[in-house]
Amino acid sequence: MLKQPSPDYRGFRTAGIRLREEMLPLLGKLYHGRTQPMQPIMHAFDKAHCVMLVEQGLLARDTGAAMLRALRDMEKDGVGEVRGRVGGGLHSGEQYLIRTLGEDVGGRLHLARSSGDLSSVGINVMQREKLLAVLRGVNGLRRVLLDLARRHTDTIIPGYSFGQHAQPMTLAHLWLSWVTTLARDFERVHGAYRRINVSPAGAVIMVGSDFAIDRERTAELLGFDGLHENCADAILELTPDDQIEPAMVIALLYHSMAKWADDLVLWSTSEFSFVDIPDRFCNTSSIMMQKKNVIGPAEVKGASAEALGCVVTCYTALKGPTALPITERYYALEQFWRVADNCRRDLGWFGELLPALEIRAAHMREEAWRHWSTATDLAGALVRQRDLPWRTAHQIVGILVRLAEERGLGPADVTPAFLDEASTLYHGVPAGLDAKTIRDALDPSRFIASRTLRGGPAPHESLRQADLFTRTLAADEEIVAGIETRLATAATKLEAAVDAIVGK
Repeated sequence: MLKQPSPDYRGFRTAGIRLREEMLPLLGKLYHGRTQPMQPIMHAFDKAHCVMLVEQGLLARDTGAAMLRALRDMEKDGVGEVRGRVGGGLHSGEQYLIRTLGEDVGGRLHLARSSGDLSSVGINVMQREKLLAVLRGVNGLRRVLLDLARRHTDTIIPGYSFGQHAQPMTLAHLWLSWVTTLARDFERVHGAYRRINVSPAGAVIMVGSDFAIDRERTAELLGFDGLHENCADAILELTPDDQIEPAMVIALLYHSMAKWADDLVLWSTSEFSFVDIPDRFCNTSSIMMQKKNVIGPAEVKGASAEALGCVVTCYTALKGPTALPITERYYALEQFWRVADNCRRDLGWFGELLPALEIRAAHMREEAWRHWSTATDLAGALVRQRDLPWRTAHQIVGILVRLAEERGLGPADVTPAFLDEASTLYHGVPAGLDAKTIRDALDPSRFIASRTLRGGPAPHESLRQADLFTRTLAADEEIVAGIETRLATAATKLEAAVDAIVGK
């Protein structure tokens, strides 16, 4: 007799049924290792599926109650530990129930279900957990940056273009731009979450089942916000875009984080010396004892490279004819789970590092004007007071800067006579500005204060932006809180449904 004794049941893939040989142990080990992180999800799915079968009259109530009691008994010793010991991968629940209750009872769990919707449910829930953690991390960093921006509306820093001094701005203005980037990242990650958090349960392998299952009920008990309307679309072997998109949105978030990490490293160099990074984020050299190596931001840059690699892995592993790339997806999944965990980690340390920076405000302010970054407003003064065309004023100040560089002079050395010389060289007419006007035009504090337009760096405008972005953040925090509430409610409903069948 080929039927296995229930206490020794090893799963449906044994020699003598469909296949003549046992699986190569190494292959089996790979499968079990990849599915182990999803065991808590499989446990919830087993319970939800069993509840649904009982409620639909597809499973006798006493049989379903026996299964659910056994599954709860498993929880006493730890779901992951017991399922790992029992084996069976995604089917460890069924394997446990057959060993515990016999095949006539435990063998009924898998009715109207397949490895296809088992794996798709597991993958979707894993992805939603990872994306939800990233959403929390994004919001946490946004709040840190908003608090910092309010404290640094007067902290002037050079702005750069092509790696050269462009125009001065404030740390508040720069960090508020980071906030807006993170707000877009939140929208992208939340969009991916919404598209992931739909239930494939009941899709079986692509066409569903002819048993009268209730897909909506299973989705409700597992915390999904909806379900795939098309059973073929529900199965990740057939529609892998659900697996590729999360990797892409995380990689885009990492692109910004790596840029900010580069900024911090650059600012901390001896040449810039804008900030000092706390020692707990640094290392030193085993030979060059003077070194203070910034490690935290370097980790982000490395992790961002892996994030991009994950996109390529997902795209390549899942590329091919419909339903052909199956096992390959786990290579992409395992990398994505690691990348998402790294992203949450790096968002967290950004939030710890930024408030701890020692900011050298006086040095940054000096650097913000000594390389002519306020020259634009000197041209503006010529337009306002002398009614010159913008291009004429632009050219005059351009000549002034060139002459100053040739003579080893800086903005502090500009006199009315010097500006007149440049103006005369250009169009034969003196500029006619007095010393106070020139000094005010080149002053970085006045430069910042005059940018009162919507989106500018003037302190009161930065505070307006901070208030606006705080309201947006509060709404996004409510989105996350709502997600957490719905998931908690679903878990409560599942246990209540189990209680209703087995009795408390």
